[in-house]
Amino acid sequence: MADIPESMKSELAAWNDGQGIDLQSWTACTGSFALAVGYSEVFSPRFVAFERYILVEGFHVEVLRSFERNPEATRQSVEWVMNHIHIAEIQHDACADIAADKLIILGERLREIYEAKLAFQFPDRRFCVEFCQPEDPEEFRDYQLSFFQT
Repeated sequence: MADIPESMKSELAAWNDGQGIDLQSWTACTGSFALAVGYSEVFSPRFVAFERYILVEGFHVEVLRSFERNPEATRQSVEWVMNHIHIAEIQHDACADIAADKLIILGERLREIYEAKLAFQFPDRRFCVEFCQPEDPEEFRDYQLSFFQT
């Protein structure tokens, strides 16, 4: 059974003349293949080895070099900032249904996916995948996911 965020339960319960709908069926009824392809870039990104780093494919070398120039930079700190995503930015800024419970479920699932994919793709390396949650749950932009080699 899927974890259904509290903020979605009433919407799902209203389906089928009040009999409700499960999360997978609801997704099938309301989603699109175009969205599914777009989400695949977030939920299953391509990782690449570049020099001593493991990064999400599509990074810009000049941005990497700018972070490396920080005198306090380490491989881990550079990878963390290069690979981080803000969970709230999966959707547009005006997305009306954003809620902490949804961001938490997404962040936890993404952490699991990234851990598994990195371990599979780079079995000879070890990673730390972090899902960071803000002290104030309403600070939606501060839910972040990132990873680095340990």
